[in-house]
Amino acid sequence: MKNTQKFITDNKDKFLKELVELLKIPSISADPTYKKEVLLTADEIAAFLKSAGADNVEVCSTKGYPIVYAEKIIDVDLPTVLVYGHYDVQPADPIELWTSPPFEPVIKPTEIHPDGAIFARGACDDKGQMFMHIKAFEAMMASNELPCNVKFMIEGEEEVGSENLGHFIKANKERLAADIILVSDTGIIANDVPSITTGLRGLSYVEVEVTGPNRDLHSGLYGGCVANPINILCQMIAEMQDEDKRITIPGFYEDVQPISNEEREEMARAPFSEEAYKKALNIDAVVGEKGYTTRERGSIRPTFDVNGIWGGYIGEGAKTVIPSKAFAKISMRLVPDQSPEKITALFQSYFESIAPAGVKVKVTPHHGGEPAVTPIDSAGYQAASRAMEQTFGKRPVPLRSGGSIPIVALFEKVLGLKTVLMGFGLDSDAIHSPNEHYGLFNFYKGIETIPYFYQFFQEEHAKGNQ
Repeated sequence: MKNTQKFITDNKDKFLKELVELLKIPSISADPTYKKEVLLTADEIAAFLKSAGADNVEVCSTKGYPIVYAEKIIDVDLPTVLVYGHYDVQPADPIELWTSPPFEPVIKPTEIHPDGAIFARGACDDKGQMFMHIKAFEAMMASNELPCNVKFMIEGEEEVGSENLGHFIKANKERLAADIILVSDTGIIANDVPSITTGLRGLSYVEVEVTGPNRDLHSGLYGGCVANPINILCQMIAEMQDEDKRITIPGFYEDVQPISNEEREEMARAPFSEEAYKKALNIDAVVGEKGYTTRERGSIRPTFDVNGIWGGYIGEGAKTVIPSKAFAKISMRLVPDQSPEKITALFQSYFESIAPAGVKVKVTPHHGGEPAVTPIDSAGYQAASRAMEQTFGKRPVPLRSGGSIPIVALFEKVLGLKTVLMGFGLDSDAIHSPNEHYGLFNFYKGIETIPYFYQFFQEEHAKGNQ
């Protein structure tokens, strides 16, 4: 990879200028006002791939925004890496909280990024990280050092749920055939502490409704005589966890995949200060399931959280009513091998069973997602670990993420492929928030690391370490 790395070093300014131009396009998939800009971005990605040396570049139509596909098959006997990313971005609101316009990229130093960071919507999520793969591919092609086959699948609807991605994958299974999927839409612990995301939690999301009397009632005339739906809802939610913060839904933990001591020890290598954690959140104590560390509670254990609760009068001043209805939105983060459909059904059955006389309850399931895990002894993980060790100078920490990326489970279910989540962002990069940014160190480090992943994946694959 000597010539590839030299090409990267010689072209850093060009790569950055190209990213700046890409970030100027407001490819906001959630807002139809920006349809023209989203479509333009897809065309720009296709042009970059063609220029980099990809074959069969196509902007593939869907019922929504297109998916950009490209490939470079150098030898059918070599392994194939399928790169996934997305070119759409979140809305920039609230605009007034940005220190510079969200689609006028600005490069400036920060405490965490003393060498500079690029401030713009999509800088980290995911244009900057997706673009690293195109530039790494360009460098390998220009240096004639591409060690295995590569396919690209870059979508434009990730920020609105990837509604059409599943249809595209099912219709193009042969076209997308590969040995591993490589994604950079996650992050590292710190610039001096590399890490690889090895697991994602799944999700079951429901809305509940508790109905009491047929109308709001005067709390003086009826208080103490009829069930108050808000009181009842709070009691029911409180019954969902015991004093050790374990979820009480019968069968909830039945399918939880045990974590090996080896992986827990590897995860424990990640630096973590509970005092700093509490200080950053302005809390005086952490709360969670007994028997697990704070980091483990936020990654390898399932959770139950109320995301919103409402009912009755919430306006200015006082209004003494017993409300007719109370509502809550509830999310349950899941771990391998929990099924969102099964957990949703278990929740509904339990919630209905603990409803007292005097109220009626309704459970409305919303979206969900499967959990996913990449074994740390797989060829993909080993290649990513070796690549990061090559460029960071230290072995990365395997890290289970508390969040959910439903497409990872979709890839495994439809294509039968594991995904390597080799991201380079930081938690402080403010993705989805005002002043999103991406460190130049991280951008360049990603471009430098990705070619080594290809090299080491070819080697690991040849050893049969899959």
